[in-house]
Amino acid sequence: MASISLRRIEKVYGQGTKANQVLHGVDAEIADGEFIVIVGPSGCGKSTLLRMVAGLEEITGGEIAIGPRVVNQLEPAERDIAMVFQNYALYPHMSVYENMAYGLKIAKVPKPEIERRVNKAADILELGDLLQRKPRQLSGGQRQRVAMGRAIVRQPQVFLFDEPLSNLDAKLRAQTRLEIQKLHRELGVTSLFVTHDQVEAMTLAQRMIVMNAGRIEQFGTPEEVYHRPASTFVASFIGSPPMNLISGYVRGHHLQCAGIDLELPTAPPYEGQVQLGVRPEHLEVSSGSGWPLHVEVLEMLGAERLVHGRLGHTAFTLRLDATEPAPAAGTTVHVCVSPAQWHWFDAASGKRLS
Repeated sequence: MASISLRRIEKVYGQGTKANQVLHGVDAEIADGEFIVIVGPSGCGKSTLLRMVAGLEEITGGEIAIGPRVVNQLEPAERDIAMVFQNYALYPHMSVYENMAYGLKIAKVPKPEIERRVNKAADILELGDLLQRKPRQLSGGQRQRVAMGRAIVRQPQVFLFDEPLSNLDAKLRAQTRLEIQKLHRELGVTSLFVTHDQVEAMTLAQRMIVMNAGRIEQFGTPEEVYHRPASTFVASFIGSPPMNLISGYVRGHHLQCAGIDLELPTAPPYEGQVQLGVRPEHLEVSSGSGWPLHVEVLEMLGAERLVHGRLGHTAFTLRLDATEPAPAAGTTVHVCVSPAQWHWFDAASGKRLS
């Protein structure tokens, strides 16, 4: 196992006027044995960063260190990493056992050691009964477990996961997430996991890197990222449904926003142009007082209900327990939120106001 240091990592494709910079000085220190999730929208640079750690992409600027070694100039095979991809990349003509053993065979590992490692990985991943099957005889979840088993037998310093659950249905994704968590607890190998799915990020990460346009927006535990988002981007990306954001002008006990003047129970420590963030689950329906929410659409999600509407001209969402009375579309309800649940952001930069 080993730590990972990312120091001012840059990636530029092309040259001159056609140059396209996709990573802008990424810095991160990942401790030995940590499980880090890199999350962000498509095109933010998360997979490029992972491929640079793996050695599959050249580094334009900065340094990547795995343990004490700077690996910028090392080939992938010399970095002591194992990678699990979105597509399983299994050899269709080989059995599960042969797929898992192939890398060790090429590395000329003794046959008894290969057998020991493959059987141990098969026990961990519950593949013991499937070792003689071909990939075409397996479900998607089983194929992904074989791909993970092939990585485990390598006994690398670092595991790299590139959106490995994207091809699975919702039930299998949830099941495989649990298997990955158990796997990390058992092996304790430093892991980088790339995904665009915030649910995967929140449930798997010990710490998470939220990326946007080639930069790190926030690096922290899921609790820190959720409860104290560093920017409006993080606030709107992490959380389902996302945080409500209201742009307006604060003066005393009032927030003047598009089409409405919202009264605040206490004066915030900021005046001027700001953005106020409120999570849908922190809102409560009040009787006659509070902010007027015009209800447009209701969504029933089993244990909870989402009420979509508008505060003035601003789209706004309220989350209710399904046991609570549901307002009708077209009506107006009043909502309130404790000042302890307010999130204030700078209107120009989108950064959190301390």
